[in-house]
Amino acid sequence: MRESLTQILRDEQNWTGDFVIMPEPATLAEKPLEAKDAAVDTLENVRESMQECTLCRLSATRKNIVFGEGNHDARIMFIGEGPGAVEDDTGRPFVGPAGQLLTDIIVKGMGLRREDVYIANIVKCRPPGNRNPLPDEVENCIGYLKRQISLIKPEVIITLGAVSTHNLLGITTPISRLRGNFTNYMGITVMPTFHPSYLLQNPSKKRETWEDIKKVMEMLGLNQPSRS
Repeated sequence: MRESLTQILRDEQNWTGDFVIMPEPATLAEKPLEAKDAAVDTLENVRESMQECTLCRLSATRKNIVFGEGNHDARIMFIGEGPGAVEDDTGRPFVGPAGQLLTDIIVKGMGLRREDVYIANIVKCRPPGNRNPLPDEVENCIGYLKRQISLIKPEVIITLGAVSTHNLLGITTPISRLRGNFTNYMGITVMPTFHPSYLLQNPSKKRETWEDIKKVMEMLGLNQPSRS
């Protein structure tokens, strides 16, 4: 794979380590996808089924449900924790400052378009003050995400940050130990990495995130874009 320095990682160096395959958490076998019959379920059905959702307290303060967007047959799916203020205003995932950094990773780093991947969150409504979603809020919302995953069938899920990773995989290991290591969710390869909002506050961690992304690209046979 040709080396390329992206705008977001000017000083990135070659990663030469080995892949580490993490064991699948035992709890995953106990968490089947909460989906309708796949023969009749569609992403539009999922979207429609949650338009008037009032299953948790977040419904009382949201402006818009942020369902997710992208290629319905995407090879790569990014999953964050929940919408922020800009996302709540627009109804679109990752369009604020953290979203711009994620877009840079996808476009400048991976050589893809946003519409080539699928982007979603653990919860679909904004937690007040951008706090982490509470356990009961996740429990009431994550079924929608599981249906999205089962319909898109991505080859790789990239979880962004601890909240996304912990709630999808059912584990509590610190993200600093999880990131960079492939694991598994319902037969789908998962790469945990840092959340873009964390990278905005800790720019030195961008290099580690880029190493994680390069592992995914190598696994999928994607070439880094040529430097312009």
